[in-house]
Amino acid sequence: MIAILVAPLAWAQLDRLENPINDSTVIYRADYFAEFLPASASDMISRIPGIGLAMRRGRGGGGRGLGSGEGEILINGQRITGKGNTGQSLLSRISADQVDYIEIIRGTSEELDIRGSGQVINVVLLDTPSRSNTTIEVNADRLRDGTLDPGGQVSFSGQTGTFNYLFHVEAESRSSNRLSKEFSFDPDYNLLETRQEESNRDQADYQTSMNLGYTFETSVLQFNALYGKSNPPSDLTRTIHDFESGTSRRQREDNQADRSNWEIGGDYEYAFANGGKYRFLFIVNDREFEFSRQRFDVSSDAESKNLFLANLGRDRERIARTSYTWNLSDTQGVELGVEAAQTIRDSNLRLGLDIAGTQSPDYGNLVPVAINNSGSTVEELRYETFAAHNWQLNPKMSLESSLIIETSTIEQSGDVSNKRDFNFVKPKLDYRFDITPSLQLRAGLEKDVSQLSFSDFSASVDGSDEDQDTQAGNPEISQEQSWRYEVNLELRLPDDIGVVNSQFFYRDMEDVIDRIDVSPNPDDLQSARGNIGDGTRYGLNLDVSVRLAMLGLPNALLTTGLGLRDSEVTDPFLGIKRRMRNNGRWSTRMSFRHDITDLALSYGLFYSNNSNDSSGRVAIDIIDIEQRKNQPNLSAFIEKKAFGNITFRFDAQNLSDNEFCRTRTRFVGATAAGVVEEIEDFCSGNGLKLVFKARATF
Repeated sequence: MIAILVAPLAWAQLDRLENPINDSTVIYRADYFAEFLPASASDMISRIPGIGLAMRRGRGGGGRGLGSGEGEILINGQRITGKGNTGQSLLSRISADQVDYIEIIRGTSEELDIRGSGQVINVVLLDTPSRSNTTIEVNADRLRDGTLDPGGQVSFSGQTGTFNYLFHVEAESRSSNRLSKEFSFDPDYNLLETRQEESNRDQADYQTSMNLGYTFETSVLQFNALYGKSNPPSDLTRTIHDFESGTSRRQREDNQADRSNWEIGGDYEYAFANGGKYRFLFIVNDREFEFSRQRFDVSSDAESKNLFLANLGRDRERIARTSYTWNLSDTQGVELGVEAAQTIRDSNLRLGLDIAGTQSPDYGNLVPVAINNSGSTVEELRYETFAAHNWQLNPKMSLESSLIIETSTIEQSGDVSNKRDFNFVKPKLDYRFDITPSLQLRAGLEKDVSQLSFSDFSASVDGSDEDQDTQAGNPEISQEQSWRYEVNLELRLPDDIGVVNSQFFYRDMEDVIDRIDVSPNPDDLQSARGNIGDGTRYGLNLDVSVRLAMLGLPNALLTTGLGLRDSEVTDPFLGIKRRMRNNGRWSTRMSFRHDITDLALSYGLFYSNNSNDSSGRVAIDIIDIEQRKNQPNLSAFIEKKAFGNITFRFDAQNLSDNEFCRTRTRFVGATAAGVVEEIEDFCSGNGLKLVFKARATF
């Protein structure tokens, strides 16, 4: 397999930690991690100071198409061509004894199979004639209500000559027990109603995947596949106390879901004698989902169904990307290519109510209710022609420039017929200056065009509002565009003590996406996601990851991060300047890990918190205003290796009993009229979750 070759740097650093001359790549060889007794590649990476910067800065992985691959992980210098089956998902499946070294690539190069404004992680495996091992992990989750859910996974990987493979099977619990409470008040804060809910979801996700690779003399061929299945039923009980009438009533919900997905991906790379490289990548995937919700009024001796809601959908994607890379000189390289993608989403929404009319078995034996734009097919054909130029200006400076020309056609059929063409030109500059071998300046400029969520085109389920079972779609929504400006300054402390990083960003945005008015008439107020105009976002991220040897804890790693930000946009309902949705003033996070190598024992914790006192946590809609209230989150773990090669791990998740809370103010008519009807205080949480795992590699 292809690996990125580097030469050792002769400045002071740990003996087992190397830096190449005239290069910003940092190498951690396998023996660097030996004293920690890691079980997987993921365990090894968790011991590297500042690794979160490389894994968090990328923005790729969730969009349509393959794109530049920002935020992905390389395995043997190769990108894993997948959406669900990615390089990052492989880290916990690759056993530590198969890893030769790990690279943190801080520079740019046409040799890299991904483009990003941050760092790239490359996990290089041992190149041996024959190797294989099997990793088995079993786990058990204990929920707040005492439910115990087992799970497990098995991975089999190895290499035979020039053929390498990894097969993986897992059955993981995703069950939950959620308690919710809501208090409703009139405008004078007189208590009107209380609601108490308990929801239980019995979910087990099944997945199998494989990754195959073959290295020829001048080429590399890789093939990846994944299949997943889940059928998570859930039930909910609700007690409602009406303080105006002095009565109480009960409700029950029976919710069923069925999800399945598969994915096939692959890539081929050929190296020419002149140093040029040809790449071809493809992905085909398919995801189907079906959700049904049935609500019953419960009396002492009977149940009466009053709501049936069903949502069916299917997402399909077919992607092909090809490119050719060559060197113009010793200091310049060029990549030219094209990507084509077809994306299709089918959706259908059905609503049945206990009202006068003809009942239908397709609507839960209730009366069908017509929903505008409830059944549709949205198809996008998109083409990207791209060119990238890498220039090593001098031994300390590099500049990567790229240009993408995107053309697409989005067509919607079904209840609504609509067809639109889009054309975008997206330039990007990425400048890097290695001021010293340990101090790097990065600056970037990029024209970014968001990808539209096809679920916004048609009516969908509103799972957060009991008074609104569905929400409208918007066939006219357009892509959000922005100019992105970023400056990073990163300092790697001597002797691998740690990393200090600061990042300033600014976004000049147009066609910002938020809720807009799509009401058919003044008596039927509706909103949907749409474009609300221009806006700006800016902020500062500060990150410090440092070993605590100065405190007598040489194998303890403390990582902290603080984000400060602001934004501005004009609200379409009230006509006022406000912050963008989900853009609070600050966020903070902290993680601590201590490895007691003499005892083969590790422990640590994770803490995060966000601001509540800013309008960025406020969501203004056509008939209500929501303010979201965050709470601190705290988790901890302890891990022990014993009986040879078995690693035992105990996690305590949500030690702080974090809840999602919001205050919703409902209005009589439109929000702009300002006539308050009701105020709802809502909180919901899963409580403490305990997880026990045991992992062994043979």
